[in-house]
Amino acid sequence: MKVLVTGGVRSGKSFHAESLLIAATHVTYVAPGPLPDVDVDPEWAARVAVHRERRPEHWETLETQDLAAAIRGAEGAVLIDCLGTWLTAVIDELDGWDQLRDDWEPVLLDRVDATARAIAEHGDTVVVVTNEVGMGVVPEHRSGRLFRDLLGVVNQGIAEECDDVLLVVSGRVLRL
Repeated sequence: MKVLVTGGVRSGKSFHAESLLIAATHVTYVAPGPLPDVDVDPEWAARVAVHRERRPEHWETLETQDLAAAIRGAEGAVLIDCLGTWLTAVIDELDGWDQLRDDWEPVLLDRVDATARAIAEHGDTVVVVTNEVGMGVVPEHRSGRLFRDLLGVVNQGIAEECDDVLLVVSGRVLRL
């Protein structure tokens, strides 16, 4: 089973995604976002700490931006949380915030395709968490519009390989 869990900030999507794998004997939890720096952003570090503390002890945590390799190398179920933090890290890595998309977007799309293929080929359950950011106002700044647009593309690419897409709103789950 391949599942994409999407929703807004603090909607309960991560908690729900984790609950889908609570009975799994082995889970590789892939955390693809930037590592927290307590001195620079204590609020982000606190959010990461809550996620870490909530995971069962027998789950293996892998902090990496190479999603395709993480999925291919995993035994058992895989949980990726989340595509929004992954996209931020990739744009940072490619120095994409200030460059034209044509210069680096093909690299991003290749990574999305590789990740989608790895999900499709994985022999066990894969649950992917992402953010739904395209349902609100148009962001004022270029970086916000860039992120919103690209995350929509990323989400569509991953959803194509999923058997189920779930939208979490206010802790309630809707099957799409």
